Amino acid sequence: MPPIRVLLVDDQPMIRTGFRLILETEPDIEVVGESADGMAAVRDTAELRPDIVLMDIRMPRLDGVEATRLIARSGPESKVIILTTFDLDAHVLDALRAGASGFLVKDGPADSLVAAIRTVATGEAILAPRVTRRLLDRFARIPEQEQRVQEAAAPPALDALTARELDVLRAMASGLSNAEIAEHLTVSEATIKTHIANIFEKFQLRSRVQAVILAYDTGLVAPRAAP
Repeated sequence: MPPIRVLLVDDQPMIRTGFRLILETEPDIEVVGESADGMAAVRDTAELRPDIVLMDIRMPRLDGVEATRLIARSGPESKVIILTTFDLDAHVLDALRAGASGFLVKDGPADSLVAAIRTVATGEAILAPRVTRRLLDRFARIPEQEQRVQEAAAPPALDALTARELDVLRAMASGLSNAEIAEHLTVSEATIKTHIANIFEKFQLRSRVQAVILAYDTGLVAPRAAP
């Protein structure tokens, strides 16, 4: 199999060098370029077509969130993993809504970075554990009256989904894997994958994490449904 092609985006050259040194020791990962700001990242992504873009969130000219949004609009080929020292809730939500497939903090271990690249390259999404906890805590602070939803009916924003697609989206937001959803709904895992692909297409989503945020944002599920 060809190596996973990675573009490094950070306004600090030493950070980029550090990431390059880590990744170049991996036989299945190739660093294809470096960008010093968000505008360069958008341009270089279009030119180099990397599989993964490691994107700093705070940069001059164009920050990582807006750069991610522009990259996501251009097509599904390149997946973005946000890297930052600031694991604040607003940054997590903004980056994931913009189309990022992952979110990691820079002070994490090197093997976590490598594992994240391999995971996202397969089409999955990943978050640093402490970021996931903060994300769920953010949703848990939503007032109770805003959380109440009639499970039998879809919120108006989700009218495009079939009843079974709504079931799948609820299950995804509860943290179930494809195999677990298939068992829960008594269908094949291939059928679940088809439903998920349909959900992604109908709402122009790039990752499972974006689908979960959609479920929370529209009120389809309440925070207590999360693992």
